[in-house]
Amino acid sequence: PLLPTSRFKRQSVRCASDRQQLFNRIAPVYDNLNDLLSLGQHRIWKRMAVSWSGAKTGDSLLDLCCGSGDLTFLMSEKAGADGKVIGLDFSKEQLSIASSRQYLLSKACYNNIEWVEGDALDLPFSSGYFDAITMGYGLRNVVDKRRAMQEMFRVLKPGSRVSILDFNKSMQPFTALFQMPLTIKSFSFGKEWMIDNVVVPTATVYGLAKEYRYLKTSIDEFLTGKELEKLALDAGFSYARHYEIGGGLMGNLVAAR
Repeated sequence: PLLPTSRFKRQSVRCASDRQQLFNRIAPVYDNLNDLLSLGQHRIWKRMAVSWSGAKTGDSLLDLCCGSGDLTFLMSEKAGADGKVIGLDFSKEQLSIASSRQYLLSKACYNNIEWVEGDALDLPFSSGYFDAITMGYGLRNVVDKRRAMQEMFRVLKPGSRVSILDFNKSMQPFTALFQMPLTIKSFSFGKEWMIDNVVVPTATVYGLAKEYRYLKTSIDEFLTGKELEKLALDAGFSYARHYEIGGGLMGNLVAAR
């Protein structure tokens, strides 16, 4: 299989450069703000996403847009010493933090992880290589969601699953009214004032107010659960189901090749 030959493989990343730079800048406080803005609930949602992926002992696994590695470490625990896990992200700084966490946590199974700087739209892996894929709060940040889904389909083995965790765009007025941003890569659907009055003030404490204002410009990129299911089916997946979790605030797409 075509696999990275170095711990941090450099390649051309087709993404909005300002978005990539933004995630590089917020990397040092990424985990603290995730915990603060979600009241720690993001850890529960991530465990659910990994469970839905179907990852098991001995598997070759991929965590796309891995950030500082939360999902990657959970996937590593599923794969065990006989498995292999790739954490891929376009942010070099996020990967550096993920690698540092891997060293500090020093859990035996984490030796099965390799971190790759790469492009979700042009994955450096052979077709049909992975047994499962996860993606947490990353699909909305790629410039071509359809292409990203096609690439996930390509590198998955037949019968395997992808599990994509993200903010849920509810079409129910009551739910949409009370949606609020609970993780750094997620943002509100109908309550932009939450960004101004909760997220930005919190980020300001860390000197990142300007960086967090990008959330407003990304609101229109939301996909509903039905739209995500269609996106997966159009990419070739044989099955796609979107689950609302976290009281409808979060959603998880599960698609099988």
